[in-house]
Amino acid sequence: MRVVVALGGNALLPRGAPPTVDLQRRNVALAAAAVGGIARRHAVVVTHGNGPQVGLLALQAEAYGDVRPYPLDVLGAESEGMIGYLIEQELANILPERDVVTLLTQVVVDADDPAMASPSKPIGPVYPRSKAAALRRRGWAVARDGDHVRRVVPSPEPRRIVELRAIRLLVEAGVLVVCAGGGGIPVIETPSGGLAGIEAVIDKDLAASLLAAALGAEALLLLTDVDAVQAGWRTPAARPIPRATPATLRGHRFEPGSMAPKVEAACRFVETTGGVAGIGALADAAAILAGEAGTMVATRV
Repeated sequence: MRVVVALGGNALLPRGAPPTVDLQRRNVALAAAAVGGIARRHAVVVTHGNGPQVGLLALQAEAYGDVRPYPLDVLGAESEGMIGYLIEQELANILPERDVVTLLTQVVVDADDPAMASPSKPIGPVYPRSKAAALRRRGWAVARDGDHVRRVVPSPEPRRIVELRAIRLLVEAGVLVVCAGGGGIPVIETPSGGLAGIEAVIDKDLAASLLAAALGAEALLLLTDVDAVQAGWRTPAARPIPRATPATLRGHRFEPGSMAPKVEAACRFVETTGGVAGIGALADAAAILAGEAGTMVATRV
């Protein structure tokens, strides 16, 4: 079975944790162990989030006042290479018989996507709500993230994966591919037919759904730092949803920028392909694929 596995940015760098490379290496090792167990039995393509990492790179870029801060498409490419390198190395260590490749991936978006005027994608660390005004004075848009606030940036819809043919060739050759990290590098098509990067970050779950459908995958796993999708999240009536159809899930309300994109990505994949999508904790990856943990989304339950 062909499976696309999307590793959440918070699964690789937990919310509020110091963004050190040592901590990321340890978390990537755990992620690789979970993915490796699936890759021994199935053809796997890995994608990942980059919200904490691309935000850190943006902060680092701002600290060097002699150079204009790098745009988000360039920072996205940097984070895709950085995180992909860590994942690729760990996967190769535990799967020495497999070829593992990280591929920088461009994803086409519409220049006039309404999201460009409505920043919604959280990146970087969380801040106390008392710092919201100071962050806005920096020129950032900010939004609540639980009991904190976080920088948000435009997140246009992914339309087309530029390197899809290369990814497909690698997968068909038996290569374990790490690609479309952070939702891919956001680019637009120019009037001359070329490509140009734009100042945005694509939601990695929606990009993973697009990738999985384009590759003809039978399953999409969206792995994060929560055990399952919950109805009534953060209320006394909260309860996990073990199995659901897209129609059932769309009847619930989920937090924008957190669980809502994962639910939407899962629903789109199932509706488009008739395959199955699982949402849950990284450590439960194999059990989620087997329908024994997390939330399984399918046309029938």
